[in-house]
Amino acid sequence: MPRIPSPAIAAAGLVGGYAVARWTKKRPLGGAVLAVAGGVAAREWRQVGGAKVAAGLGTAYIAAFAGSHPLAKKIGAWPAVFSVAGGMAAASWAVTRGKSARRRPAPQPPTPWLTV
Repeated sequence: MPRIPSPAIAAAGLVGGYAVARWTKKRPLGGAVLAVAGGVAAREWRQVGGAKVAAGLGTAYIAAFAGSHPLAKKIGAWPAVFSVAGGMAAASWAVTRGKSARRRPAPQPPTPWLTV
């Protein structure tokens, strides 16, 4: 299964959370979408950059969500959501680009002994 880049996950969580909350008129359901996407993105951030990177980008994700509310009063709801989602995706990409994943290498099968 191909890995979805964490910037896309974070942006989709912000946009999807708002869309679900708006269209279902159930804010907790939108919050659940936001939280699940944030958790998946945080897991990717931790694998790529470690705990400090995950904590920093997680804080930025929450700040983007919170910041979209006052921004919406100035520019409208959808433009605010797309703005913070784009900013979050850019921040995630800038922090994690070029970092090698800190994943354990896949176990290699044992090499067969040559018999003579």
